[in-house]
Amino acid sequence: MRILKTVGLKKYYNKDANQVKALDGIDLEINEGEFVAIVGTSGSGKSTLLHMIGGLDRATSGEVTVGGNDIFRMNDEALTIFRRRNIGFVFQNYNLVPILNVLENIMLPIELDGNQVDQQFIKHIIQTLGLHDKLESLPNHLSGGQQQRVAIARALATKPAIILADEPTGNLDSKTSQEVIGLLKVTSRQFNQTIMMITHNEEIAQLADRIIRIEDGKIVGGHES
Repeated sequence: MRILKTVGLKKYYNKDANQVKALDGIDLEINEGEFVAIVGTSGSGKSTLLHMIGGLDRATSGEVTVGGNDIFRMNDEALTIFRRRNIGFVFQNYNLVPILNVLENIMLPIELDGNQVDQQFIKHIIQTLGLHDKLESLPNHLSGGQQQRVAIARALATKPAIILADEPTGNLDSKTSQEVIGLLKVTSRQFNQTIMMITHNEEIAQLADRIIRIEDGKIVGGHES
């Protein structure tokens, strides 16, 4: 089942001689349960692509459909609600709320939406990610790897259509990076969770099911891992 599709996705900045084509016609499909890595050099457009897919920015032209919903046809309020319910984010800098403990951070997107909490599912996530003994800890008492585990748990908590991970190992050492990517892969398989990961690290990318390469705002290659 297809979860994500982009058609002719473009993002241009400025005009005329100063025009920058951050994305220049991206056609992409990702199926349910896939763990896909998007790789490219700095400035290739990979983070811009993630922001478009996540509804964090509007495209110059083109379409993004998530779970069959064209996100650019939504107004800002509807898009905010849709994003909270259907798109999970894992950022390089974790983006945890410092005054909330681990459990509160994980539960935050569910509580913001006022939804019923699936306690068994949350418990399963916590056990899978090895966070059961850290639930009362504040983020500044955790290592970088532990904070990223919390960010992954928070992203999974709402059972989103897709998780977007932006350089999730960028602030971690090599060993911890391997552990975090291993956990992303485990959660993809265990929860049939679709994950799209942006990375410049070729070694990390090799752990994904599929690698898509982007340069100068265009897809230049992709293969099955």
